[in-house]
Amino acid sequence: MEPASPGMPALPQNVLIVEDDPIIALDFEDTILGLGVKTVRTAACVERALQMIADRAPDFAVLDVSLVREKSFAIAERLDALGIPFAFVTGYGANVALPDVFSERPRLLKPCSTEALAAVLKLLAHDSARDLEES
Repeated sequence: MEPASPGMPALPQNVLIVEDDPIIALDFEDTILGLGVKTVRTAACVERALQMIADRAPDFAVLDVSLVREKSFAIAERLDALGIPFAFVTGYGANVALPDVFSERPRLLKPCSTEALAAVLKLLAHDSARDLEES
């Protein structure tokens, strides 16, 4: 992650977006790059996302809950096991059902604002940095 300036948490520098709608994925990518993140990779399905994580783990991930024929929970489990922060995004409202283990994870509603996305990136980057300092 990029070093934080005083009072400002660092942004992750390698973000994985898991989104099955190519237009939404491009919008997320443009927004995240515009915030100053150096690398953004996208996957449209669970299998591809898991392969990308195995090839090079991201600093952070944005996971669409419902993909074409599957849910993104297997990706969330892998990220959680690796200690990689992530947030869910959904077009189905704030009350979308998540497994209990992920019920406290941040959720963004589609369409989400640049400000909301930036806030989640900074919050989770800050939490990750604090966790590293405590270990």
